[in-house]
Amino acid sequence: MSAERNLDDEDTFKILIATDLHLGYLEKDAIRGNDTLVTFDEVLRCAQENVVDFILLGGDLFHENKPSRKTLHTCMELLRKYCMGDNPIHFEILSDQSVNFAFSKFPWVNYHDGNLNISTPVFSIHGNHDDPTGADALCALDLLSCAGLVNHFGRSLSVEKTDISPVLMQKGNTKLALYGLGAIPDERLYRMFVNKQVTMLRPKEDEDSWFNIFVIHQNRSKHGATNYIPEQFLDDFLDLVMWGHEHECKIAPTRNEQQLFYVSQPGSTVVTSLSPGEAVKKHIGLLRIKGKKMNMRKIPLKTVRQFFIEDVVLADYPDLFNPDHPKVTQKIEAFCVEKVEGMLDAAERERIGNPRQPEKPLIRLRVDYSGGFEPFSTLRFSQKFVERVANPKDIVHFFRHRDQKNKKDDVQINFEKFANKSSEIMTLRVEDLVKQYFKTAEKNVQLSLLTERGMGEAVQEFVDKEEKDAIDELVKFQLEKTQRFLKDRHIDATEDKIDEEVRHFRETRRKNTAEEDEEVQEAMSRARALRTEGKDTSSLISDDDMVVSEEKAADSDESSVPIANRGRGRGRGRASSRGQSSSTARGGSRRGSRNSGRETSNEWKFSSRTYKAPVVTPVKNKLIMDAFKGSSRRSAQTSQPSPEEVIISDDSDMEESRLSSFSKQNQRNSSGSGSFSRRGSQNQSKGVNFYDDDDEDEFDPFKSSATAKGNRR
Repeated sequence: MSAERNLDDEDTFKILIATDLHLGYLEKDAIRGNDTLVTFDEVLRCAQENVVDFILLGGDLFHENKPSRKTLHTCMELLRKYCMGDNPIHFEILSDQSVNFAFSKFPWVNYHDGNLNISTPVFSIHGNHDDPTGADALCALDLLSCAGLVNHFGRSLSVEKTDISPVLMQKGNTKLALYGLGAIPDERLYRMFVNKQVTMLRPKEDEDSWFNIFVIHQNRSKHGATNYIPEQFLDDFLDLVMWGHEHECKIAPTRNEQQLFYVSQPGSTVVTSLSPGEAVKKHIGLLRIKGKKMNMRKIPLKTVRQFFIEDVVLADYPDLFNPDHPKVTQKIEAFCVEKVEGMLDAAERERIGNPRQPEKPLIRLRVDYSGGFEPFSTLRFSQKFVERVANPKDIVHFFRHRDQKNKKDDVQINFEKFANKSSEIMTLRVEDLVKQYFKTAEKNVQLSLLTERGMGEAVQEFVDKEEKDAIDELVKFQLEKTQRFLKDRHIDATEDKIDEEVRHFRETRRKNTAEEDEEVQEAMSRARALRTEGKDTSSLISDDDMVVSEEKAADSDESSVPIANRGRGRGRGRASSRGQSSSTARGGSRRGSRNSGRETSNEWKFSSRTYKAPVVTPVKNKLIMDAFKGSSRRSAQTSQPSPEEVIISDDSDMEESRLSSFSKQNQRNSSGSGSFSRRGSQNQSKGVNFYDDDDEDEFDPFKSSATAKGNRR
């Protein structure tokens, strides 16, 4: 360990990295309910013992979008226990924090807050399990950020393009640029990369002197044509990519020979699916960075529940099993008992003796019974191990191997396939069910104006994100678009001609999937924006009630709120306004240097863009025929927010001096600096050098890599 100690000096960043902690997973399970919290305690304790500069998390801190009170309370308790204290912070933030944390009510790192005493800062992006939802687009990380326990960064509020602005840090002579991008649906982010709508901003000053880390939470392995993010999409000026979402632990950095950066996949800290990837030993990483050099040491987790998995193909044992034998099922069951006993013996031998490690292991035996065999009762089988394993109900998983090619033209959903893989990470999406329903429905109930894809997306927003106005806004948005199309066509106002044009317009939209996706996202954004402003646009269109009075639209807080609650709705709106203005005033008075240039207006500050509030007028519900009436009956058009080009800059004249140990008070009084360029220029002299840790022979992936990388450049 002497060589490792020599790595620690005033110029070296020490960072503890971990991803996918999934706090709250199976919290109601009597055996496994506390596993995630015990391991989270170990992760934070490890950071404290190694005296790291900060903790870097790669998303999915929570398993549920809305964690329970118990899970959230325990998480806050542990963060307060291990991350608060009097130890000084030895690095400073150089970037404009009002840009890095623009979506926060307190847009600065928590250890700069005079009301908090932070010894180990935590930086985290959000994952797909704990992503922002609802009218205010909040997530559990925002609650921790508001409490001053976590620094939530890497959030993008645009579905069309994103500019990733790094958190610039400096410790001594080492400069670190930390990029982050929270989870975005893979297909959407894939399209954004293809359309060159993802831009990583780089410092203009000495851009080659920065060590660049990118934290991402997406599919790394290919699950479909566009349902993943290829590593080649990422900019080649990066030095290290920390990849979340994938649960298999591959924390030893691997080199991408095309882009010449390294990728580290820490994996999850808890087993959430009984699959082979989860059986790999769980680790977290201790990352050291000095100048353009880095060293990674993987740290095995000692409180993770043991997991053993084995596959058995019955057809491979012709000497033991004959499918025509009358007692072959009993023989198979006895054979499976022997296999499970062997895995339990291995679990007992490999126990490390940590008192906090759970005693009962996870056991999974996957049995391929193709070839004429029959499965036995798994319920009866589980009774033999109910006191010895943590998952007695699903020890054995039977499946059949089928060599069948998927037919491209087969649109029928094979529900048996999904049922057989219920224990694997495979779920049936809501939008697929909606699309399949309308495709197989009778002609009189099929959609004639809306598209199945758009309706499926709206239903998914309603179900998964609890966006109550999603379907309402989609119907209204597509109706207005159809009306504008019919107006522009100037056709005769006959029913047959209108039906023909509507069908033609609908088929055109169905073929243009990219435009339809943008249309759906625009409708969802408008639903969230209107709810945030507390204004009602319209109710669902029906034949019996085609007109909603302007007075009701102006007074009601939401379309689903009865008229009797109008006064209460207006009261909530006023209270919200007072709360926002008071918070802004307080922040401006206490944090003048950080909030300079921030205005109070009818505009929303989203990251590096400014969106103006949509101009909303009370709208009456209309039919298609209304498109042919006079101009006085024109449908209300909602202005589309247009992103503004913003150049992030700060003219601070901070000295580029070498930093030794300095107190938090000096950091709180320092101002950020740095300007960025949008160009993705290549680093002509790029070459990341690595330390060799002689005391960690098994973990030495960087030997001679620096020279090779420099030669490639």
